[in-house]
Amino acid sequence: RLCGYLNKLGIKGPIKTWKSRWFFYDENKCHLLYYRTAQDINPLGSIDIASASFDCKVENGEGVFEIRTPSRAFTLKAISKQAMMYWLQQLQMRRWEFCNGQSRFPVGSSQLVNEPLPGRTSRCCVYIDNEDFLPPVKTPTEAVGLKAASLPAPQTFTALQNISLKHPWTEIQNTVYNICGSKQLWGNNGNVFSFSEFQEHPENPDEEQEEAGCAAKEGISEDGRMEPRLNWVRKARWMNSGFPGLPEELSRERNLIDKVSVLQQQILTLTEEVKSQKELVKLLHKALEAAQQEKRVSSMYLAAAEDKDRLELVRHKVRQIADLTSRLEALEQEKKELEQMLTLRDSHIQELKEHVQLLMEKNHAKQEVIMALTEQMARELSDPLQEANTITAETLYKQQEEIQHLKDDIDAYKTQNQFLNSEIHQVTRLWTSVAENEKALLMKCACLQAQNCQMESKYLMVLRKLQEAMPGLPSSHAELVRNLIQEALQWDVKEGAEEALSFELTSALCLSSEYDEYGFMTVPDYEVEDWKLLAKIQALEIKSNNLRSQEVVEKPLRDRWNSVGELSPSAELKSLIRSGIPVDHRQRVWRWIVSRHCSHLPDHYQRLLWQSKSTEHPACRQIELDLPRTLTNNKHFSSPTSQLIPKLRRVLLAFSWHNPAIGYCQGLNRLAAVALLVLEDEESAFWCLVHIVENLMPADYYSDTLITSQVDQRVFKDLLSEKLPRLMAHFEQYRIDVSLITFNWFLVVFVDSLVSDILLRVWDAFLYEGTKVIFRYALAIFKYNEEEILRIHDSVEIYQYLRFFTRMIMDGRKLMNIAFNDLNPFPMKLLRNRRSMHREELEAELCELQQIKAAYVKERAEQGP
Repeated sequence: RLCGYLNKLGIKGPIKTWKSRWFFYDENKCHLLYYRTAQDINPLGSIDIASASFDCKVENGEGVFEIRTPSRAFTLKAISKQAMMYWLQQLQMRRWEFCNGQSRFPVGSSQLVNEPLPGRTSRCCVYIDNEDFLPPVKTPTEAVGLKAASLPAPQTFTALQNISLKHPWTEIQNTVYNICGSKQLWGNNGNVFSFSEFQEHPENPDEEQEEAGCAAKEGISEDGRMEPRLNWVRKARWMNSGFPGLPEELSRERNLIDKVSVLQQQILTLTEEVKSQKELVKLLHKALEAAQQEKRVSSMYLAAAEDKDRLELVRHKVRQIADLTSRLEALEQEKKELEQMLTLRDSHIQELKEHVQLLMEKNHAKQEVIMALTEQMARELSDPLQEANTITAETLYKQQEEIQHLKDDIDAYKTQNQFLNSEIHQVTRLWTSVAENEKALLMKCACLQAQNCQMESKYLMVLRKLQEAMPGLPSSHAELVRNLIQEALQWDVKEGAEEALSFELTSALCLSSEYDEYGFMTVPDYEVEDWKLLAKIQALEIKSNNLRSQEVVEKPLRDRWNSVGELSPSAELKSLIRSGIPVDHRQRVWRWIVSRHCSHLPDHYQRLLWQSKSTEHPACRQIELDLPRTLTNNKHFSSPTSQLIPKLRRVLLAFSWHNPAIGYCQGLNRLAAVALLVLEDEESAFWCLVHIVENLMPADYYSDTLITSQVDQRVFKDLLSEKLPRLMAHFEQYRIDVSLITFNWFLVVFVDSLVSDILLRVWDAFLYEGTKVIFRYALAIFKYNEEEILRIHDSVEIYQYLRFFTRMIMDGRKLMNIAFNDLNPFPMKLLRNRRSMHREELEAELCELQQIKAAYVKERAEQGP
């Protein structure tokens, strides 16, 4: 049997030290039970070996190993390295045997009990032999097995150190049982053990061994009670005394050890009796206190002067009696429930007894097989010459021939293994080559399709130029141009895309849909006569740019975003946001950015809505006028019955009450609309609008005078002169005031100016970095189209071009590189200084203008009507 003393490290109690414990392996449940001593009947705990892993680290010390279960880790220490390796090897083997048996038969079934023993034994042996990592360790008889139970438990430094503070009730039960068992076993000389019992030889050794095995395994006697574990010691000593040739000196040493163990057990018993007497004294003290309480009540009753007081005391006692009666009824009900539970427990115990009986029969069968194998081995060792004579030359020849065949089979399997490995290697190389070729072909197909889109775009541009020059063409040529334009508009834009490309970029670039993911139109809305042709040209350019950047730029960017876990400010995150946030991550990132700068007050938005319903805001009329004019190129706002129109109304009304100083300003409707499209939730869109107006934009940006907005236009002109001097000189030559175009860019952050894909990338960086992004992109837009603008030499044509040229920017990656790379350095300190300087100048001009206005009014008043 696998049992013995080990030291267990206490890690949860107040005393973290080594404690000696008796460990016993339960084959039925594959649990390792541990007791304080070998004589205890109730375990302090158990370790589930079926789901455990074992580890023995050299740095932990000699004999120390760990058993890790899913719930916790147990640190144990054996007396030697050999004992530790024996425990580990045995636990590993028994865990494998239990799991293997459990997978074949259900626990407790008759098949498991009646399974032939040699088959199971052979599996264990094969398992150990195949795992040629560690040779089998011999059993350390002095530390493991029933013999170790007769030895005294390892002594600790203090008696309290070995007591389990986590299981006080189990400690009390074991102590009481040991006291009762000791009283029954004491003889005339006061010894716990009766040594004469060990010297008597039973009439039926097999039955005695079976009984000893049963008691050692489960500790249950025939009458259904738990036998003391001292019987293990008796039977173990009797089994040891049954072997002939044992020296008498060894017997005397064992008797001395047994007597010392008995004396130690007596000391422990007397100590526990003293503890029980102390508990009895405590109970007597409680009974004495109850009697004194009753005496005091009687004295109060006799000392009462009037019958009224005595009647009140009697009523108080009656109430107490009624209370106690109700408590008694509850306890009786609980007693009945406990009796029912006891009946169920008895039936369960009876089932366990039957299972134990089956295990005993199985154990008996194992012992018979072991005895038979032992006798066979003894006969073979006693007469090796006779065994050699029985082997004939023919048998020896057959065995040698069989060995040769086995060697040939081994060589054949080695050859086959090498061949299959080479086959797998070749197939892997072929598969890798095919995958690389397929990827290269897909990339080539995408590049060819992008080139095709560019050629179609150039062809359509030529047709558009011819369309503009139609009045000067002959009628036949004009008719030919009209036919070519009609034929070009009927081409299927996605022709060949779905046939050649099967990966994800086709769905993203397919132009069959009129709107993108956020509801924006995929083509701009130009004048009626040019709309179809320009839309076709723009669609082809968008597709060409996306095809070229999909595999090289977009896919690695999506992979980087997918690897981002919890968001935190960093240079890497800033670079990712500048490159553009994918649609799958944009909502999450925007919410994180807004939450970093705005403390969401609970129910604040709901209170603002309630206030807007109860009281009409002065800006309510202007909000209603601007709602139909919000994002007319988006399907979610194009109709008065769209679902987002009521949400936008509530967001703007709530903001007007949240910030009465601003209330409402034209342009806030478009900022809130973009926030609603991305964040979807109207409260989140409200806080995003608050973040833009109150945190990102400078003060007075949306005030009545728009003074800060005018300051930014002057700062932008300075930056345009520094970064793009040729273009600024061109504007000055033709007296072009760029603020007429760029003022709206700054006020609404390019909404209604850029295509939706580029617009949302600008907003990604703007929400994270602030207004400096607006300056960067405004300069980048002019640099992107600088050469085209310089070729125009008429002020009217320049204004007409500036009205729509932002809608013709298709390469978002190129625009982003210009904004964040080509325009560097772009320090924020310079921007703040320029704003401060121009604000002072503007305020001085406004003050002077106010004085002129006041003087004019005064002069008109003096002149009279």
